[in-house]
Amino acid sequence: MTRILKIFLITVISVFVGTPATLASDHNGDEAINPKELIFEHLGDGYGWEAPFQHHIRIPLPVIVKASDGFHIFMSSKVADGKIYKDGDVEFKIAGKDSPYKGKVVEIRNGEEIKPSIDISITKNVAAIFVSIIIVVGLLLWLASYHRRHPYKTPRKGLGAIEALMTFIYDSVVKSTLKDQARRFAPYLLSVFFFIFVMNLLGLIVVFPGGANLTGNIAVTLVLAILTFLVTNIFGTKHYWKEIFWPDVPLWLKFPLPIMPLIEIFGMFTKPAALTVRLFANMMGGHMIVLVLTLLIFIFAAVNPVAGGATTVVSVLFSIFMLLIDVLVSFIQAYVFTMLSTIFISLAQEREHKAEEKHQKETEQQSASSKSAVTAVTVANN
Repeated sequence: MTRILKIFLITVISVFVGTPATLASDHNGDEAINPKELIFEHLGDGYGWEAPFQHHIRIPLPVIVKASDGFHIFMSSKVADGKIYKDGDVEFKIAGKDSPYKGKVVEIRNGEEIKPSIDISITKNVAAIFVSIIIVVGLLLWLASYHRRHPYKTPRKGLGAIEALMTFIYDSVVKSTLKDQARRFAPYLLSVFFFIFVMNLLGLIVVFPGGANLTGNIAVTLVLAILTFLVTNIFGTKHYWKEIFWPDVPLWLKFPLPIMPLIEIFGMFTKPAALTVRLFANMMGGHMIVLVLTLLIFIFAAVNPVAGGATTVVSVLFSIFMLLIDVLVSFIQAYVFTMLSTIFISLAQEREHKAEEKHQKETEQQSASSKSAVTAVTVANN
């Protein structure tokens, strides 16, 4: 527990110290601060990963684009800081602020900027997703390996915290909602929870490998919501689809005008939309509040140095408070996304009452048979 506390404190200190330092390193004292530009630059994606506390230095990442003569692969350092890179007969650069393709790699053809037809570059967000996957898979395989080696022992310290978190989510969310279907969908739901939780925490750390605002990117949350949508509808029961296309309502509500079926079909798509916006808005809002509070230091310092000094203390304290709140929000949002996904999946697993009663009786009979067999074996051994 002491080691976990030390790791947490080091992480928190790196975040608190790193956020003002990062913003300061991006700001030239001779130029006026543009809060909007700074905020969206830190929350956005990029072709390089900022070095710790030195955001003007970027760790290069692979750029993979399809230009007029085919695919080109090169490192982002070749087009960083306004440089033009010539690969064969084609020239590339990152579009400037005045370009409609601002911040994107473009092809220069006859003096014009042309967006490549395909851009599958490994950007900061893509690299951060790989890092998150490696961390989640590594932690879970570590836990599985421990139980394989020590089947009758409970892990302690960090590994014990991971198991406790997994047990909490499985028992309080997955099993309590899905009942006998829990083991079927638990791998997906637990993976989603840990993936979102790790991405949220990495987004709060400004030093590498953190700093990527993944869950504050609506494309990432949309993909997660689509996965829940697919799992919900692909594994939906016949009764679930019957209630969508021919619900149990008065006939005039579904014929000749299919009012209720249209509402049910519309509801199928509002669920993933709600999952997408809920996670995106909450995480993006938390990051923006911390950045705005930090920027107040530089804004007030530019107006009045004395006021800037007083504002520094207040802004840092509020930033620390908001970051601590964001750590809690990181868990809550992962928990809420998993809980809503579980509820949507459970609604798609509904059966007709007769079929459900029959299934329950079969389950009870199987359970009774298993208990009888265990009792017989125990008596025989005695």
